[in-house]
Order: sequence, then C-alpha cells, then structure tokens
Amino acid sequence: MLSRTADNLFWLARYTERAGNVARGLAVASRMAAISARLGDEVAEWRALLTATGGDAGFYRKYDAPSEEAVVHWLVFDPDNPSGILSCFEAARRNARAVRTALTVDMWEALNDGWNHLRQLSPGAAEGENLADFLGWVRERVTLFNGAAQDTMLRAEAWRFVHLGTMLERADNTARLLDVKHALFTPEAEGAVDYVQWQAVLRSVSALRSYQWVYRDRLSARRIAELMILRPELPRSLAACHAEVSDTLEAIAVGQGGRMGECHRQAGLLKAQLRYGRIDDILAAGLHTFLTEMITRTDALGSAIDAFYIRH
Repeated sequence: MLSRTADNLFWLARYTERAGNVARGLAVASRMAAISARLGDEVAEWRALLTATGGDAGFYRKYDAPSEEAVVHWLVFDPDNPSGILSCFEAARRNARAVRTALTVDMWEALNDGWNHLRQLSPGAAEGENLADFLGWVRERVTLFNGAAQDTMLRAEAWRFVHLGTMLERADNTARLLDVKHALFTPEAEGAVDYVQWQAVLRSVSALRSYQWVYRDRLSARRIAELMILRPELPRSLAACHAEVSDTLEAIAVGQGGRMGECHRQAGLLKAQLRYGRIDDILAAGLHTFLTEMITRTDALGSAIDAFYIRH
C-alpha cells in the first residue's frame, strides 16, 4: 500500500471517531450542566469539556466565556476548530475521497450522506431542545460508518489502517475524559453529586450498563477507574484499545514481511502495561499522573506510526 493511502485511511478513521467522541462529550456535558446549574456551577461542565477535547486554547482566543451557546457552536459548527464535529466530518470525507476505491460503498455512503446533511444544517439545529436529537444523529452516523467498516471491508491492509486510527483515537479520548474528571476518583469523592458525575462519565463511553454487568454493585470510584482503564471487556477501555492497536500493528508487520519499528515497541509496551497493571497501584501513584502519561504516550505512538508507515 502506498504511504499516502495509509495516511488517508488512518486519518479518515481518526476524524470520524473524533466526531462521535465530541458528540458523546457534548451530550453528557449538556445533561450535567443542567444539574450543575442548580448548584450555581454550570460553567464548570463546559470548561471541563473544552479541556477534554483539547480545544480550550483555541476557544478562549475567540470567545469570552464558556457558555453553553459558545461551547456548542465551537464544538459543532465553528470552522476555526479542527476538532469540531463539522470540521471532523469534512476532514474525514476529504480523506475518504482520496481513497474512494479502498472503501466499500456502505462506508462511503455513511460518511458522504452524513456530510451532505451536516453542511445544510443551520446553527439552530444544535441549539436548545434540538441539541440532544442532533448529537444522537451524529453518534448514529459514526456508528453506521464503524459498523460498515467492520461488516463490509476485507480484512486486508486497508482495513487495518482504518481500525488502527479508530482504536488510537478512542484510547486518547478515554484517557482525556478520565483525566479531566480525575478529582472524582479520590477516596473523598463519595457524595451524591459525585455519584451523578460517575454516572455521567460512564455514559460518555456507553458503559453504565456494562459496569452493572461486570460488578453487579453500586458505583464506586475505584471500580469505574478500573473498568475504563484495565478491563479488556469494555471496548473503550484503555486496555482494550491499546491491545487492538498493538495487535493491528503486528498484523500489518506480518503482511509486510515482518518489518517492524519503534511504533511496534511502544504499542507492545503500552499493551503489556495495561494488561498486567493493577488499579490500586495506579491510584496510589496518582490517577492524574498516570492519565497524563497515557495521553502523552498515545500521542507519541501516533507520531511513531506516522514516521514508520507514512513519512518514511
């Protein structure tokens, strides 16, 4: 496969997954802001979401304060935000057009139809009572694209680069989400408000019911952290995502005659650390420290993949 094709497929998947993650974050922040408003701290939820999406610096260069209207516009329609939903769909479609013949008809239609619908919407489509339906639609489009990739692509090199991009982006999102809420996972965080926040964190990765299946007990900070970091059963846990990244890189290497590089070493190390890690050790050393390291190493892994397979 040409390196530019691998690049397009990798980023096509990353941008599509990012759009879905932003929609998930907005849905939870909107719900939690309504609760926090009763406590006089509504802005905190929007501020936390900006931090989690990594767009806070750009936002504050353009907007005065993180109100609901400003944050929603920034994360959905603002062309100056490369990680906004509209920008992500546009970038994903641009990458998809460059490798149109490598995609199945179902994948292309899921993405192209979504883009055509999005660009015709007015800002009012994501305001007030319309926001929840709009975010649900975004998640459905991303799920449709991911499902099409899983169900219709040959398990060849093209699929592997799509899968690699999806899993790496998902790992980054989970780490950022947990990190921005790390204060909720201290031993002191056991109040009623924190309990609602714990539910919100789980909902943001569609894991509330999964938690109940795995633990069959009331929510606790330790178990939520364990589920989202170390449990391989959860598709969005760090352990599950990085295992997929490592295994996919191994499969790509096999398909290329066994050629391996720094990205394979980094991916294997992350997979092993998360597979054999213990949540008590992570919490004792500091959850924020651990998650910051995970974000940094995930970013470094993305750069190593780019250097080995795309820019070589």
